Amino acid sequence: MRTTPPAPKPRLRTWSAFGDIKKRPSEYEIVTHGTNWTLREGRKAPLEGNPSSPGNLWISTYRDRSPLRAADWHGFRDPDAHTYRTYVVMQDEQETQVNGLLVQYASANADASLPAAWRHTLAQLYTPSRYPLHGAQQVEAYIGYIAPSSYITNAAALSAADLLRRVTQVAYRTRELELLDPSLGFASHERHVWETSAAWQPMRKTIELALIAYDWAEAFTALNLVLMPTIDDVLLRQFGEVARDNGDELTWLLSSYLAKDADRRARWSGALARYAVAQRVENTDVLHKWIEKWSSRADAAAEGLGTLFESLPGNARPAKRVAEQARAARGSFLAGAGLDPAVTAG
Repeated sequence: MRTTPPAPKPRLRTWSAFGDIKKRPSEYEIVTHGTNWTLREGRKAPLEGNPSSPGNLWISTYRDRSPLRAADWHGFRDPDAHTYRTYVVMQDEQETQVNGLLVQYASANADASLPAAWRHTLAQLYTPSRYPLHGAQQVEAYIGYIAPSSYITNAAALSAADLLRRVTQVAYRTRELELLDPSLGFASHERHVWETSAAWQPMRKTIELALIAYDWAEAFTALNLVLMPTIDDVLLRQFGEVARDNGDELTWLLSSYLAKDADRRARWSGALARYAVAQRVENTDVLHKWIEKWSSRADAAAEGLGTLFESLPGNARPAKRVAEQARAARGSFLAGAGLDPAVTAG
């Protein structure tokens, strides 16, 4: 008796990982799609090895069982659609411009013309900022590592790189200021300021709590939706303005360049929040719960830093005003992300 041979399997197309699509995926999609090994098809556990190993239990608990859920996280797209290649090209151009500024102002010995009172402000408010920024970088990297989609991983990884760039820039300026005036404790006293100054303690507490927000979506909400939109307004926009008003044009210009990185993080973070709500309406309540939890902490951090604005040598600002403007900036961002800014009211 003759047997019928099995039907041949359908031949896979080049872009079959994307499903039944009608057009070629973009470069961004080709190099980003399906690159997170812990999300591979047919997996018994996120990592190789025993499903009950600590690493597997960690990812299963804090990613796969997160209260923020979606039918398909792989449908999210970064609005800027950056790949590593396009990111490096863009930031190379940015760094060329920043380096030009640094050389120009160093050649003019501009730091020597800064008033002593303003240099003291830099030692208390600017150079210690590398500590919370490095903490934020660690949280962003964690979000990328444990995220439920390679598209989120990619965006978070590039944002972590942005924060490293920011830390490096602050460190570079710290060294320049140390060479000018070592008596103010540049490069040697910032840790003491970070750990003991009353103005920094609310910020320190918030960053340290964010570092132990293990659920990937809570960490994302805490850092990208609440804390950084608040603190960026204080340390980039408002501090840049008062730097300019106190004759420190270089700090103002550097802040404007770094604000581009913050804006890019805000775009993909807002897009991810909107995507989560579109995927599952119940995610609105999940996000609002976390936003309310972290907003009071971010407000306290902004007001604490605001006390340093009260003692500026020129164009001082009340701490309450600093915190109110930062809260308003966060509210505007959340409204653009489709979330209720009233939840953030202090």
